[in-house]
Amino acid sequence: MENTVVIGAQWGDEGKAKITDLLARQADIIIRYQGGCNAGHTVVADNKTFKFHLIPSGILYKDKICMIGAGTVIYPEVLKEEIENLKAENVSLDGLKISPLASVTMPYHIDIDGRSESCAANKIGTTKRGIGPTYTDKISRHGLKVEDLFDEEFLSRKLDDILTVKNKELVHIYGLEPYTKEKVFEICKKYAQILKPYVCYDWQMLFHNALKNNKSILFEGAQGVMLDIDWGTYPYVTSSNPVAGGACTGSGFGPSVPKNIIGVSKAYITRVGEGPFVTELTDETGDKIRNIGHEFGTTTGRPRRTGWFDAVVAKYSVLVSGLTSMAITKIDVFDTFDEIKVCVAYKDKRDGSVYSWYPTNVNIHKYLEPVYEIHKGWKQDLTGMKSYDELPENAKKYLERLEELIGVKISIISVGPDREQTIFKS
Repeated sequence: MENTVVIGAQWGDEGKAKITDLLARQADIIIRYQGGCNAGHTVVADNKTFKFHLIPSGILYKDKICMIGAGTVIYPEVLKEEIENLKAENVSLDGLKISPLASVTMPYHIDIDGRSESCAANKIGTTKRGIGPTYTDKISRHGLKVEDLFDEEFLSRKLDDILTVKNKELVHIYGLEPYTKEKVFEICKKYAQILKPYVCYDWQMLFHNALKNNKSILFEGAQGVMLDIDWGTYPYVTSSNPVAGGACTGSGFGPSVPKNIIGVSKAYITRVGEGPFVTELTDETGDKIRNIGHEFGTTTGRPRRTGWFDAVVAKYSVLVSGLTSMAITKIDVFDTFDEIKVCVAYKDKRDGSVYSWYPTNVNIHKYLEPVYEIHKGWKQDLTGMKSYDELPENAKKYLERLEELIGVKISIISVGPDREQTIFKS
């Protein structure tokens, strides 16, 4: 397999973990390149359900290197829980590696995240896992890297600088309790013990040898394009770069390394949290999609907002991430539908103007309504089908029309949650 990036092409929760898991069979190295434990990936393998938040889903295969990259933010408490859950299922963690350059989420980041969201006039819908505040400290150069935890003399000096600023922020801005240096130092020692077995200091040699020996590399993104800090529906976004470009800045491999970029989209679209959503369904149809598709957040358990497939969003994702193909998941959710709608454009209710390209100014989205095409349903169970030729004619027509609208081929079709319920389309 050529080096491949897998990204979410919508607002996250598209079923990336299953696609990553399938492609990881053919990969030597799997790298999670951004985000933190605000992400939730679910993989169903051998009738067992695995939920991942930080560890790359390729860990379920033996003899794979699974790297948590430098662009991620790691909350060691959640990582420890994830590790223990995998050990309980007898999953080997021999291949798990952590970049020493990844950032560390501290308890005060979680305190700030929760208070900031609860006090905001316009809520973003954060998971309150401390992701945004961790990235904020990273950019303002008040953050801790994984490697900082293992040099106590340097860590002591760094905490003096950090806590001088952080405690003022906690007390005077958020009305929270300050942290003593002794308490934070003890937390850091605890985190160092959790992370120590997996920190990969020789990552440069590892990456060099991987390229020299033509090893196959799979880059795993979290969230989705429409949640990207630069390209998403700002400010209703995450704090990192889920777009394909983030695979390079967050992993340590240069832009010439990835050859394929696969975007993952559901056959419909969902969103968790606040923010614009032109095709959102707040009626019985939306409830039906949510219930059949089990659309509840892996991390938060929140019901996901649901809507018809948005080709305007998909086309935007193809452009800003340079997708070479698309994977479509959960098409089987439509097995009982008489008709299926696809949004092909937006119409402005104020003056009737039509947008065929995604308007990045989210302030006007409240005035937009979807322009739909209607497609006939197939009224057949797709979950046992193994090849594209087996699909009913109306399902093929639906997929072929999506290809026309988004401008790239559909290479993978998921017809159920299990690994084997997947069709690879040439």
